[in-house]
Amino acid sequence: MRKISFIGSYDKIDLILYIAKILVATDKKVLVIDSTINQKAKYIVPVIKPTKAYVTDFEDIDVAVGFSNFNEIKEYLGMPIHAELPYDIALIDIDSYESIINFGIDNSDKNYFVTGFDLYTLKRGLEILSGITEILNLTKVCFSKTATKEDDDYLNYLALGYKIQWSDEIIYFPFEVGDQSVIAENQRVAKIKFKKLSAQYKEALIFIVEQILDQDEYAKMKRIFKQLEKGV
Repeated sequence: MRKISFIGSYDKIDLILYIAKILVATDKKVLVIDSTINQKAKYIVPVIKPTKAYVTDFEDIDVAVGFSNFNEIKEYLGMPIHAELPYDIALIDIDSYESIINFGIDNSDKNYFVTGFDLYTLKRGLEILSGITEILNLTKVCFSKTATKEDDDYLNYLALGYKIQWSDEIIYFPFEVGDQSVIAENQRVAKIKFKKLSAQYKEALIFIVEQILDQDEYAKMKRIFKQLEKGV
């Protein structure tokens, strides 16, 4: 099972669900884990009988809420602790140092640092990483109205002294171009739809999915995404 972590204080569960939807369309069995303090997935992912901790199906994505580690999920699913979870990919939403440790983020296949450029999101997001003692490889996923070198320089400045190795690429998602309104509309109808999202948002989603998938799966993913855009 490939393990992909999305770290930061920025609200990112919708982003993760959209990534999961594309991966599921490529015949991957995907588990989304909301390990955040606020557990937003509890409110936007439909569930018939919510409990303190549960796994529910949403558009062929399994969504786990209220679990502190993988073993708790295995116990909920009635699996032996030593068994492998029956998923191809796990996408983990993380906003605390405890979750970084409990989910073993140091051996994730890919780690993303998701942030805006307001001070709270930047500083609180980095604070999550303050206990890291070994170098952690991270790719920046930035939500910004305009992507500037000054913003990135400031993030790098704040991150000085942290055990972080930034990857060369930076993935930018547009901010204030209508995508949040589209996502909110999709939440109300309990659907993950791509049709009305901005071209920039969709391009950034595809870029992340391409990083998660094996290289020989790229062409298949792009064909499938065209169908998702049409709502097929």
